[in-house]
Amino acid sequence: MLDATVRKLIDPPLNTAGTVLARSGVSADLVTIVGLLLGLIAAGFVAMGGYTWALVFILFSRIADGLDGAVARASQRTDFGGYLDITCDFLFYGAIPMAFVIVDPSANGAAGAVLLTSFYFNGASFLGYAILAEKRGLETAAQGVKSLYYSNGLLEGTETIGFFVFLCILPTSFPILALIFGALCFLTGALRLYGARRLFVS
Repeated sequence: MLDATVRKLIDPPLNTAGTVLARSGVSADLVTIVGLLLGLIAAGFVAMGGYTWALVFILFSRIADGLDGAVARASQRTDFGGYLDITCDFLFYGAIPMAFVIVDPSANGAAGAVLLTSFYFNGASFLGYAILAEKRGLETAAQGVKSLYYSNGLLEGTETIGFFVFLCILPTSFPILALIFGALCFLTGALRLYGARRLFVS
């Protein structure tokens, strides 16, 4: 819901930094991998109860996630780069909730399972929509220039990162926050399915 607005604020500095990196010979794929590694380190800190360090690495990971696209735009965009980016994003999005389950299975296990199931459903609705949009030649740049068709939704990347930040600040509230966010993810996926039915049934 907030991605389009946030993109207008972050794209100019990211594009500047991306141009510098591209001219230095840094590839977008390398930036994507670095972003994933930073995100997995963040998950490792969560699993050990180091929430402050986890927050730091989450923020740096997501900067890298925005930077890889800027590097690609300043050098060469590839289909594989877009595929790698979305795959790494989904791994990161799953790793953080899993880490909260690991750090306290008895308190966080059930809510974590609900949250991960909602991510699974929401991700499937998102990727399926992108496939159908590509098949019909639909395009949008509302969330920035992307390799995949990005359909908007109630919850997008900005909201998810904000959620992870809140989890690191209020880790003992994970069960209730996870259930609330999971419910909103289910709603987002359901709304996307409804929108797809209206658009693609013909």
